[in-house]
Amino acid sequence: MTEALRVSRGDRVLEVGTGSGYQAAVLAELGAEVFSIEIVAELSDRARQALDASGYKTVKLRIGDGYAGWPSEAPFKGVIVTAAAEGVPPPLVDQLAPNGRLVMPVEDGLTGHQWIVIVEKDAGGKVTERRTLPVRFVPMTGEAQRQPLH
Repeated sequence: MTEALRVSRGDRVLEVGTGSGYQAAVLAELGAEVFSIEIVAELSDRARQALDASGYKTVKLRIGDGYAGWPSEAPFKGVIVTAAAEGVPPPLVDQLAPNGRLVMPVEDGLTGHQWIVIVEKDAGGKVTERRTLPVRFVPMTGEAQRQPLH
């Protein structure tokens, strides 16, 4: 997923699902300016401690529902989501910069299979979506469970 995101030094990247903080550290090592949202406060707190202890003090963390993204920091050149939803949350697509890319697992509601989906927004704002690899991720919680995303 990180490779598919095509991160370059200086890119502003939104990560939805901080977890342990590992992905945020990888993105920071690639030179991205990282903004990461975690819905579980305890995980976010532990990730902050781990990132700080490892020297990643510039990674910005927030506790909240990643469905809505981080509008006050948008737009983002890249968005990576590490939990599966039945569709791509529209606010995350809205927060993509021109020539931006979003990578996330999406569940096919008919079959229950999950796929990595890549969403790209061109310079003019046109959005395309394609699925790539089959995967298995935990479900996205919060608003994603209440919204029809098909």
